[in-house]
Amino acid sequence: MALTAELVALCHRAEPDRGLPDYLTEIRDDDYEHFAAALLKQREPGPLWLFAYGSLIWKPAYDALEHCRAAAHGWHRAFTMHLPRWRGTPEQPGLMMVLEPGGCCIGVAYRLPDADHHEQMVRLLKRESASREGLEAARWIHVETPQGKVQALTFWAGIKGPLRVEKQDHERVAAILARACGHAGSGAEYLFHTVTKLEEHGIRDRNLWRLQHLVAEEIQRLHLTPPKP
Repeated sequence: MALTAELVALCHRAEPDRGLPDYLTEIRDDDYEHFAAALLKQREPGPLWLFAYGSLIWKPAYDALEHCRAAAHGWHRAFTMHLPRWRGTPEQPGLMMVLEPGGCCIGVAYRLPDADHHEQMVRLLKRESASREGLEAARWIHVETPQGKVQALTFWAGIKGPLRVEKQDHERVAAILARACGHAGSGAEYLFHTVTKLEEHGIRDRNLWRLQHLVAEEIQRLHLTPPKP
């Protein structure tokens, strides 16, 4: 990998958490309970599976009984979520990876414990979003696994509204990720951990692989290139 922990460290800076922007609706504890119950009513009978394609692989909020590679047909990774918080600020917004329609996304499916699905769902929802708009992008999809096709919960799939931005070319995304940082960390850190963990699972997303090269080059230009005399 061109993007290293040393380069990622150059992007870090301390930023305060300024809370949700005004255009997002904050969620109360009883809202999480409601969303969890509604999602569980929509699922098919059988084990509870989660499909992870980004940070849920390297920063989980769940206990898994097993995991395996999985293919989500009809979806692909894209940095199309606007981040004025977490890994960005209002002055320097970041981008987060979501699932956009079309193509195929190779990720990891996790089978969660069979007991207390409601509590597990609440934990996942609290981990994933502090806004109602975010939870509305949680959905059940079907993924192909070595055991066959299973239904799995996934997050940030087909987002709409103020959270979504149009797709941008790799160079523009790299420029944003190399600069954006919020109270939860930097965009470069997010990409670094995602690509590293996917590699550990034997998964190489060619777009992310190219993007990490571009982000590494951008960080070097920003922080390591000597100023012109």
